[in-house]
Amino acid sequence: MHSSATFLIEFGAIILGLGLLGRFAGRFQFSPIPLYLLAGLAFGEGGLLPLGTSEEFVAIGAEIGVILLLLMLGLEYTATDLVSNLKTQYPAGLVDAALNALPGAAMALLLGWGPVAAVVLAGVTWISSSGVIAKVLGDLGRLGNRETPVILSILVLEDLSMAVYLPIITALLAGAGLAAGSATLAIALGVAGLVLVVAVRYGRHISRFVSSDDPEKLLLVVLGLTLLVAGVAQQLQVSAAVGAFLVGIALSGEVAEGAHGLLSPLRDLFAAVFFVFFGLHTDPASIPPVLLPALALALVTAATKITTGYWAAKRAGISAKGRWRAGGTLVARGEFSIVIAGLAVTSGIEPRLGPLATAYVLILVIVGPLTARFTEPVATRLTRHRGPAAAGVEAAPDRDLVPSPDAPLEK
Repeated sequence: MHSSATFLIEFGAIILGLGLLGRFAGRFQFSPIPLYLLAGLAFGEGGLLPLGTSEEFVAIGAEIGVILLLLMLGLEYTATDLVSNLKTQYPAGLVDAALNALPGAAMALLLGWGPVAAVVLAGVTWISSSGVIAKVLGDLGRLGNRETPVILSILVLEDLSMAVYLPIITALLAGAGLAAGSATLAIALGVAGLVLVVAVRYGRHISRFVSSDDPEKLLLVVLGLTLLVAGVAQQLQVSAAVGAFLVGIALSGEVAEGAHGLLSPLRDLFAAVFFVFFGLHTDPASIPPVLLPALALALVTAATKITTGYWAAKRAGISAKGRWRAGGTLVARGEFSIVIAGLAVTSGIEPRLGPLATAYVLILVIVGPLTARFTEPVATRLTRHRGPAAAGVEAAPDRDLVPSPDAPLEK
């Protein structure tokens, strides 16, 4: 069969399969991410039906998927929002990083993988899944709860941290020395700071330049600008994903809203391709040997995320029930854990890191919605016999609602 025909058949089958998996996940109201990862395992090396001619195209699509994920994330915020979050919520961000990154680093060192793998696995266990958490908040009707802004603030700080973290691991994975790594980090911080300053002062002018009443022109300009900046950023060893994130921050107002609507279907398509691509590079036979460490890491970091959310909500004056809800909601890991692990897999630093990350994300992306739903009632029931004072439950409305229900659907 002609190679182009084989490519069309293979890639068409992948897209059709992803669509059916997404519909199946939607019917049962859970994240499709684990199904996409399992599909990648099935089509990859050692799977049921390894791919042939379409793998290279899937790799390019996966890279575009990461860029669009970060672009859409940036579109959710303005530079002013980010600066405000840094000023008011940075203690919660520091606690989040310490409690959730250290277990991953410790596990890598215990397994004898070395310091570079430890930095990578620390990122995998640190970053929560904004996509899964946003969907869970909507499904559970908690968008108007008082603890929701606390949850979103922690997620915003995690995303901001990516602008610093990604250049660091990019330099480490490339084998750069201390001087080269420091230069890369300095460039990344300088670029990020410059973009924030420009976005705050001249964001309206940038948005006006990009703006168009024609959806086609707006899509082409925003997508072209994003890919261009991402490419330049990668050429400077800063990370294409960080470049895309900064473009999203620089755009605001009607342009950001219009671009979000136009790019959402593309983001969903290429993000699904990205998860499949990650699965393609993971041999299913390599998962069972790391399943026990992945399960142990999942249990520990689920507990540390619950602790993070509880502490942050308590600091914000939320009642105990809201604190438990905040903690349970933050447990899910997903897209960004896979992005970080994917960088390590392509660099080849540790062959077992990819399978462990896959198993870890599969566990927590399934467990996360369950902890969001049941952490608060279970904690309340376990402490009820000790009385309200011992349980830390104040006389507050059961749902901890804020006056306005118009909370953002996503970060």
